Amino acid sequence: MGVVSPLGHSAAEAFDAARAGRSAIHRLAPAFAQRLASPIAATVRFSGADHFEPPRLRMLDRVSQFALVAARRAWTDAGLELTDAERGRAGVFIGTGMGGINSIDEGYQTLYGEHSDRIKPFLVLMGMHNAPAAWIGLEHGLSGPNMTYSTACSSSAVAIGEAWLRLAHGDLDMAIAGGAEAPLPFGSLKAWEALRTVATVDAADPSASCRPFAGNRSGMVLGEGAALLVLEPWDHAAARGARIHGELIGYGLSTDTGHITRPSVEGQAAALRAALQSAGIDAAQVDAINAHGTGTQANDSVETAAIKAVFGERAGRIPISATKAVHGHLLGATSALELVLSLVAMQHSVALPTMHLQVPDPQCDLDYVPNAAREGVHIQTMLSSSFAFGGTNAVLAVRAAS
Repeated sequence: MGVVSPLGHSAAEAFDAARAGRSAIHRLAPAFAQRLASPIAATVRFSGADHFEPPRLRMLDRVSQFALVAARRAWTDAGLELTDAERGRAGVFIGTGMGGINSIDEGYQTLYGEHSDRIKPFLVLMGMHNAPAAWIGLEHGLSGPNMTYSTACSSSAVAIGEAWLRLAHGDLDMAIAGGAEAPLPFGSLKAWEALRTVATVDAADPSASCRPFAGNRSGMVLGEGAALLVLEPWDHAAARGARIHGELIGYGLSTDTGHITRPSVEGQAAALRAALQSAGIDAAQVDAINAHGTGTQANDSVETAAIKAVFGERAGRIPISATKAVHGHLLGATSALELVLSLVAMQHSVALPTMHLQVPDPQCDLDYVPNAAREGVHIQTMLSSSFAFGGTNAVLAVRAAS
């Protein structure tokens, strides 16, 4: 596993912060923040100059920088040393919702704001959605399938699930899968504000502005970062003595067909059921859920209803964590980061907290592990849910490494 996140630069750092409930959400410092109604986000402390030589850095949008560094960390964590033949049996599967939007935003500012006809010669390469995956494949010499998925907030869950399918089918022996996102230039932030999904700044504590499942929730907070995982068939990983963090056992997909932004109880429930069916387990075997939990009025009540629809009377006894309260919504990268946090939580027998949940909502009445981590929780099997604008719902099922 490799992580570049607002919570830290490793899976362990990110988990420790989430476990302690340390929010990375903060007020933005750039001058343009004065023009934002909600000048908050969860940013990554990161300088591309620390990781790339200047000639290469000039070709990399921030999203590709995140992806490459997270992939390097995952590669190191996996202890990979591949032959040329093995690299031909390895693929790259990356999810991103907005691609190289920093470069595109800068290019538009040059063209329209500064009235200049000269823009960066590599702007197309920096802005294209498949740049992060392409760069990872180039850096590691992986000549198997190189795929990019853009399904908004579920992008990296889809990327991981599709990689898992290719591995299960025997097409590949290994895949780097996950997501990257850097959606925080001024133009993007204004666009999200216009959609009226962004949280109001908490005047007393800006870091507590994202409040999933709370009665006083007011919206989501954007974040940035990347999380990548190395996936292998179990026997392949065991044969080379790899340290196995967990087992991906199921992947469920569904599509809402009622509205492009309004979530659907039926659609989310269908994805949850599909993940259970794919994993060959029933609802009674799920020990915990990492919820989508964006902090918007619509999503959180709908997600609660979907969980009830699938788990029935057990729904209130399943620990449900919504970690976006502390790392923000990384859009296309969120699913991968939440899966990493889920895997580490399973290893430590911890149900991660849903922070800032002081005000209850009668429509959100499940066990969201409010405000403090729950220690000593046996978690053998867990679901991680991602429900996206556009209607693509994706749920991943994982089992603890045995």
